[in-house]
Amino acid sequence: MLQVTDDITIQDWELTEVFTRASGPGGQNVNKVSTAVELRFAAASSPSLPVPVKNRLRRLAGRRWSEDGTLVLQVQDTRSQARNREIARERLAELIEKATHAPKRRIATRPTMGSKKRRLKAKAVRGEVKAMRGKVRPSDE
Repeated sequence: MLQVTDDITIQDWELTEVFTRASGPGGQNVNKVSTAVELRFAAASSPSLPVPVKNRLRRLAGRRWSEDGTLVLQVQDTRSQARNREIARERLAELIEKATHAPKRRIATRPTMGSKKRRLKAKAVRGEVKAMRGKVRPSDE
């Protein structure tokens, strides 16, 4: 059982773990022991998650969300299978917890009158500077 928040708990039967050989350092161990973990969570059909959380989770997961609604996390950070398993579960819990927070709605604001005037004055000054860069004409004396 994976406790995400006070309201959300993921049951063990909802998670599937597959262990494979990891790449990277590990010496002879890397060729013999399956330490990398692939954690699968059928999020779309999970009774533990409310619909809004599922929708936000899909957006947060990105490429890790498969077409059948499964969230796939792959971890091969350490040489220990048990530690990789813990890391995968922690990342899943972190991702779901992040999806529980609804984003704040942006409130549109208008620029103040002072900021508009400052912007226009700066444009005018810049225009004058550029106007002075023209060719120098001989003055009539």
